[in-house]
Amino acid sequence: MANKPKITFIGAGSTVFMRNIVGDILRRPALCDAHIALMDINEERLEDSKNIIHRMVKTLDCNAEVSLHTDRRAALDGADFVIVAFQIGGYDPCTITDFEVPKQYGLRQTIADTLGIGGIMRGVRTVPHLWAVCETMLEVCPDATLLQYVNPMAINTWAIARKYPTIKQVGLCHSVQNTLEELSHDLDIDPKTVRLECAGINHIAFMLKFEQQMPDGSRRDLYPDLQAAYAAGTAPKENAHNPRCPNYVRYEMMKRLGYFVTESSEHFAEYVPWFIKEGRDDIIEKFQIPLDEYPRRCIEQIENWTAERARLETEDTIEICESHEYASEIINSIWTGVPSVIHGNVPNHGLIDNLPAGCAVEVACLVDANGVQPTQVGALPPQLAAVMQSNVTVQGLVVEALMTENPQYIYHAAMMDPHTAAELDLDQIWSLVDDLRAAHGDWLPDWARPSEPDKVSG
Repeated sequence: MANKPKITFIGAGSTVFMRNIVGDILRRPALCDAHIALMDINEERLEDSKNIIHRMVKTLDCNAEVSLHTDRRAALDGADFVIVAFQIGGYDPCTITDFEVPKQYGLRQTIADTLGIGGIMRGVRTVPHLWAVCETMLEVCPDATLLQYVNPMAINTWAIARKYPTIKQVGLCHSVQNTLEELSHDLDIDPKTVRLECAGINHIAFMLKFEQQMPDGSRRDLYPDLQAAYAAGTAPKENAHNPRCPNYVRYEMMKRLGYFVTESSEHFAEYVPWFIKEGRDDIIEKFQIPLDEYPRRCIEQIENWTAERARLETEDTIEICESHEYASEIINSIWTGVPSVIHGNVPNHGLIDNLPAGCAVEVACLVDANGVQPTQVGALPPQLAAVMQSNVTVQGLVVEALMTENPQYIYHAAMMDPHTAAELDLDQIWSLVDDLRAAHGDWLPDWARPSEPDKVSG
């Protein structure tokens, strides 16, 4: 092992996210001299990221080596860790397409990056690029650990495991960390005193235990407090992570299922058939569901970055704040052997008994010099597994489409999607998929692009 790690960031043109992740890395003593290889196909955005990281190196007075690449192979050559964070097709045109075409059928969405028709199409156009990264890794850095931050997380993780089972990978999300903060805020308790057990699938993992460590060493179940606060109307409080969307959806699901789900209410509302319904704007208003939230967020992020970019041009140093992401913790634990525990997305090889073998599950993982080691959960409460299974079915059909290069599985995935199926009939679903395949065009792999013989009228 070299005396310093090489950490390759694929999609480094995601400058704000790169800043958070690399800032965390460079703040760690064992990693501050790392070789950070930034790779992106957009040279202008890569230049922005170079300027940011050079300011971080100067601010922290560290000896990190920085290299810039537009060639994936050169960036990955000899890497110890690979961080992937890209969005195929970006906001414009692909996100716009994923929202505007379904609207023509009366199908409304909030985020559309994980499940639903938007998540399905995003998976089809994204996985081949992740596979290309894995193929190159096998050639030039086969022992590297892949830290995957790309949505749709579960589809991606499952598809990578199916085609490249020897790649050491973990899919990463911040939903568990954010939920811990939000619920602690609602109950006015210190999040450092909370002890939790959490498992499921990405964006639909549940807090199986949510307890407070007491001064005498005992633990107090916090679920009665959460239930009482929701019933009394004192929870949820304003959501610091998204003021537009208080967590009414998630509290309502806790009321019905007995457990709190980890991903935000705006996400969860489109994973199930109960909250976004044509002609039922009363439900939208009651649960304060922010339709078209992701396009709105993209526009705001572009505006904010434009202002930040102009400000940074006048400064030599930069503020570096600790993020809630797991990447630096994982890299530090593998590199130094100092153990940590994270929640990661990994293939279900005997981890959750009542979810399909091989699907992507999110569980607690021990990380040390031996890598990322997921913990066995056993069987989940059956009502929770049932909600997850409705999503796993869709994910599995998208993976099947990718593995077999058979576009008919795209239609089957849309047909089985809970929100889509609750809103549209079969003819509408088939026609919608036809339209999306045509609209995305060259952003899709060759086999997924429309041709007359494989279009089915229903």
